[in-house]
Amino acid sequence: MRFPADLRAQKQEERAEAIGFGFAALRRYGTLAAMAMFPALLAGCSGTPGDFSGRAYQPLSAKMLALMQEKGTTENAPVLIRAFKKEAEVQVWKMKADGHYTLLKSYPICRWSGQLGPKKLEGDRQVPEGFYSIAPGQMNPRSNYYLSFNVGYPNVYDRAHGYTGGEIMVHGVCSSAGCFSMTNQQIAEIYAIAREAFAGGQREIQMQSYPFHMTPENFAKYRLDPNIAFWKELRVGNDNFEVTKQEVAVGVCNEHYVFNAEPADGSAFDPTGPCPALKQDRDVALEVAAKEKSDDAKVATLVAEGVQPVRTVYADGGQNPLFAAQRLASSRPEALAEGPVNVPLDQGKKYRAPSLAQLQTAKVKAEAAAAAAEKKAAAAHAFAYADPNELRQTVASQSRAPANAPTAEQATAVPPQTHSFGLGMPSFGGLLSAVAKPSPAPAPVQNTLAVPQPANAPLPPQRLASRSENAPALASRSPIKLDHAKLEAKHDHLKLDQVKHHRAKAEPAKPHQAKAGGAKLARPASVEEKTGDGDTPIIPSSFSAVATSFR
Repeated sequence: MRFPADLRAQKQEERAEAIGFGFAALRRYGTLAAMAMFPALLAGCSGTPGDFSGRAYQPLSAKMLALMQEKGTTENAPVLIRAFKKEAEVQVWKMKADGHYTLLKSYPICRWSGQLGPKKLEGDRQVPEGFYSIAPGQMNPRSNYYLSFNVGYPNVYDRAHGYTGGEIMVHGVCSSAGCFSMTNQQIAEIYAIAREAFAGGQREIQMQSYPFHMTPENFAKYRLDPNIAFWKELRVGNDNFEVTKQEVAVGVCNEHYVFNAEPADGSAFDPTGPCPALKQDRDVALEVAAKEKSDDAKVATLVAEGVQPVRTVYADGGQNPLFAAQRLASSRPEALAEGPVNVPLDQGKKYRAPSLAQLQTAKVKAEAAAAAAEKKAAAAHAFAYADPNELRQTVASQSRAPANAPTAEQATAVPPQTHSFGLGMPSFGGLLSAVAKPSPAPAPVQNTLAVPQPANAPLPPQRLASRSENAPALASRSPIKLDHAKLEAKHDHLKLDQVKHHRAKAEPAKPHQAKAGGAKLARPASVEEKTGDGDTPIIPSSFSAVATSFR
């Protein structure tokens, strides 16, 4: 039986041994490495610290050093880490001599927990998503999970939203309750790469944690997920890295991420206050906007092709398929056995949105139809409001044409057309060519109505009243010249006994004659029109003939 005093003495000896090893590390790796180790000596990742050993200072393998040389980087060059939950992958990037990052190596994640989406509450088993910073003091060489480092949750964005929790790690042992869990061999190599970067002078390592690869395919698939707005924010940060291949400057204002920008007035961002005017690199901003526009077009195309909107649901996270075949011991194997389930977000209804090409084609057709309708309306308007003087000039020019010159109907070969108003009126052949160009005819047809003949072109009865009311004006513009004095002397005043209600007798007048096909037609006795001053208007013979023909 051991007494408490003996146990205390043993613990003091173990602590002194650990501190002595720490001083040895100070001599080997310098002040920066010792700063990373001493906080872990005093307090572990969570709970009781694990046994101290030299595994935190295992040197990089010759194979890894050769890979770095092949990638154009060195062991002391800065590091950047990217993680993707759905694909269960951690990427380690190293900076090259030109200041741009290159992908050094990808590691399959052995286990992660929770669902796709950000971590919000302590104990929700969610792996956080966002942009985090790893400082030397967050490295834990005495982890209960072989080796580990804290990702820095909650960050400024998480605190602005009131998210709770902490101590989210990247560690070994392939067991996760909100952490990125790797195999021991993997975490040893990642830990060593980060350690050497700190030794080379890097102050913080940026870790970018995403729900999935920020591809158009994934955004088309998860376009209706409740987290899509947050993921689109993360995509902007991802695009900035993809465009520049440099560490992304991260700010937070108005509870939103701001990337590669700073306040134009030189002030600091207020995480919960309104965003100020921003100053950005114009070239980078344009490239990022162009990439976003291109990706959005691809998303629209995929949606038009019928990509189903879903939400992926896990029993409790997942792991890279590589480990499923190896059957490694991991936390909650029963949850992994169930696998992810894609739940349709439109209740299984088949929806096929039009593609961009289909929308463009429909737009072109609509514009063409509108232009054709406008042209047709313009032609109808020109016909309805044509000036008779212009028509008279057209007739006169046709009559002065040389005898050997081709006639209008021979030149144009336009058959008689019916007016589009649906009144059954002939369009007078080539007469309307001065107003609106008719559509070309399929074959020449002899047109006997090329020159309009008013007496032989009767108007419908319903238009007689309007024509009679405007008779004085029409008479003055008629191509038939009338001597008003002679015509008035020849008129006999006839009794208008056919008028309803037996109106007052008028002066007898001689019947007005006009030849129409060799027959003499008298002016209708039932038509009596007077102007406001009592004068009898002059009616052209053509309108008299028309009125008689429709009685």
